[in-house]
Formats: sequence, C-alpha cells, structure tokens
Amino acid sequence: MTGPGRVAILMGLCNGAAHLQDQLDSFVAQTVPDWDLTVSDDGSGDDGPAILARFAEAQEAEGRMVRLVAGPGQGFSVNFLSLLASVPDGTDWVALSDQDDVWLPDRLHRGQRALCGVSPETPALYGSASWIVDEDLTGHRASPLFHRPPSFRNALVQSIAGGNTMLLNRSGVDLARAAAAEALSVGGPATHDWWLYQLVSGAGGQVIRDETQTILYRQHGQNQYGSNRGLGAAVSRLRQVFSGDLGAWVAQNNRALGASAHRLTAENRALLDRFSRLRTQHIVARVQGFRGLGLYRQGRAGQVAISFAAALGRL
Repeated sequence: MTGPGRVAILMGLCNGAAHLQDQLDSFVAQTVPDWDLTVSDDGSGDDGPAILARFAEAQEAEGRMVRLVAGPGQGFSVNFLSLLASVPDGTDWVALSDQDDVWLPDRLHRGQRALCGVSPETPALYGSASWIVDEDLTGHRASPLFHRPPSFRNALVQSIAGGNTMLLNRSGVDLARAAAAEALSVGGPATHDWWLYQLVSGAGGQVIRDETQTILYRQHGQNQYGSNRGLGAAVSRLRQVFSGDLGAWVAQNNRALGASAHRLTAENRALLDRFSRLRTQHIVARVQGFRGLGLYRQGRAGQVAISFAAALGRL
C-alpha cells in the first residue's frame, strides 16, 4: 500500500491566461489539500505569469509552494517531459495538469485511492475519463468508455487517458523522471501522456483507467488536441492515417521509448523491437506480423483503422 503524501502538480503553460484562473481555483477546491504546483512557461506573452504570481502569494499563506520556471520552448510534450525530469527525489505523487481545464473536487482523491492498492515497489499510473465541455464549461459530453484492459500491446498503438487526468505513484515518478531525460535526448515522444502509458505498462507497472469523470476538459480554438469522440474524431483519425501523421507519431514514440528500452521487461522490450522492425517490411510481412504481435486498440473501428494503417505502411 502507498500511503498519503504530498502531490506535486506539474503544469505546462503557454499563453493560457484566458482560462488559467479556473484551473487554479479547481486545485484549491480539491478534497486533497496537500499539494504544491510547478508551472513551466513556454514563453507566454499574456497575463498568465502575473496570474500565477498572485496565486503563489495567496497559496504561500496556506503552506503550498507555487513555482514558475522557464520552459524549453520546444512544444507541450517536451515541456512536460522537462518538468518530469526535474521532479525532486522522494516525491510521493505527481499529477499532470493542462492550463485550461477544471478539475472536479475529487480528482486527486480518486487517483490516490486507486493507486494506494498498488505495491509501493510497482510503478503505477492512474488516468480517468473526462467530461468534454464547451469553452464556457457547458454541454457536458462523456469521453469514450474503454472496455479492454490497459496493456503495453494497447499502449503501442493508442493512448487511453489524457495527461490532464493522470497521477503517478512514487515508483512511477522515479521511473518517469529517469526515462524523461532519456527520451529528451532523442527529441521526446509525440505526446507526453501517450509516452507515460507506454513507459509504465512496458516496465511491468500497473495502469489503472477510471471510467468516472474527474475533470471538465475544455474545448476551444487553442487546444493542442481536442476531444477523441464522435464522427469528427473518427474522420480525423482516418485523415491521420492517410496523411502519415499517425505513422510519424508512432515512429517518434518508438524512438523515445527505445531510449529507455533497458527499463522495459524483457518481453516488452522484444515486442517494441519487433514492432519497430515490422514497420519497414513489405506488405505481406507487415500484415502477417502485425496480427502476430497482438496489438489492439479500444473499439472495433479503431482496430480496423490500425490494421488498415499497418497494411498501407502508415503505422
């Protein structure tokens, strides 16, 4: 069992002033009061840093530390990995946060409760479903439900939780901190949350997906990635296959994960190697080999899409 402890909230920031105060207020409303916040700012030109300065002053009186550091300026994924790489030794929990959502009050509590059942020696990652909302926080729509279990075979081809819902236990923090530096040395992954799912599951850790919504995931014109639900999302996924974007992301993820291959189990290290080599083979070998790997996405349509992508050499 992993006991209670202080949560380190890590936030990536870039011109997020419009909705930042809502996000910060939702931290204060958490039923878990023991947290600190580190924000990595990728060169904001708006009032975000000033909002954080006022927030830091108010939270100091509550015994919470709020730090603003300069980000690497290389995009949101590298920004989050740089935050993970700099987490102090002995950090009990790490929660990731976007700059424009709203956490429901039990967001941290649900994650801690789920991970407290995991052995302290086992790296563990929690992620949850979300309420997808409009810019004014109206129009609640549930994110997709996933019925197949989390695993490395799923993680290689799909991310199943947004980073804005994720929580790592202490062993997971230690793993992510070491691997983040390695991934950054080769340019980083396509997305930090997908990479965390791959890393923890690949290292033999436990990944817990909670189908209860813990955040309001705000949709607006500046989102790096939007909702993964509905016909529009399905069309977008097909476009990603044909454009080659999906294949580029998979290659980038494999390269970042490969930098930490020694941290994976022997079985998963071999699986990553087979998957990476399969992508360069001719069509018959790709199709047959892909079936043999047992990789899967959540949902029948998603499975058809990646099988199609593998046949086209776009995975």
